[in-house]
Amino acid sequence: MTVTEDPAAAGRALLETGAAVAGTMSRSAAAVVYPGADRAAVQLPDRLAGCLRAAADEAAQVAVPRERARAGAVLAFAVEHGVALDRGGRPVRDDGFFTARAGGRSAADAVAEAVVSAARGSHEERRVRHLGYLLAEVACSPDLDAAVVDRALALAAGLTWRQLVLLAGVGRRDRSPLPMTPLADDPRGWTAWGAREDLTDLQRAGLLDPPPARPRPGGAALPRLRPADLRLTRRGVLVHRLLALGFVRDADVTAALAELAPPGS
Repeated sequence: MTVTEDPAAAGRALLETGAAVAGTMSRSAAAVVYPGADRAAVQLPDRLAGCLRAAADEAAQVAVPRERARAGAVLAFAVEHGVALDRGGRPVRDDGFFTARAGGRSAADAVAEAVVSAARGSHEERRVRHLGYLLAEVACSPDLDAAVVDRALALAAGLTWRQLVLLAGVGRRDRSPLPMTPLADDPRGWTAWGAREDLTDLQRAGLLDPPPARPRPGGAALPRLRPADLRLTRRGVLVHRLLALGFVRDADVTAALAELAPPGS
């Protein structure tokens, strides 16, 4: 029987292909989801492993090489985070999320399909890790239903990597204070201008408070926004939590803040 004829072999091959994006841990993740003679040293709760196995089997026939690699990688990252959550004492939910509904699919299956689809289209591949983390987070969060997860995915879908990093920076303000220097309303350099646009779009989308300042009557000067003024809204908290943006590297946050307010801007 060939890989194409054997769904399990094809699904495992998809996960292993994720190494192009996720590195060698994709092969370890494949051994966790598809245990065999080379049974992995770590384990994943059966309900989550079954969901990831079904998602890999369904995506196994993706033909575009880079999309295929991203599909495998996002499932591998879900394994990585799922194992970490299990070890940290967060059990997989048992509220029916993994129970088959009409049509034979569960809410977990639908979320996994949406996550794989989002990863396949993510040319900014640093997002793929956090989409995989989202799948693991949802699997361990009984307070979140599929509709809320769909909303989080829709909110995150249009965000650039830099916008996710800016959300990560605001979300860790308690341990790493944000700059107090006011931001330029119209920076001169293109990089700073683009970063300022990214920030303004996050405010307009309702992910960050305060919202963009409105022109005052008579053309009075508007208050200058400082990074230290920024707070996550309820929407921002949802995206930050589900995409596990607390795991964004400090170096990436520092770089994004430097782009937002470079010297002399």
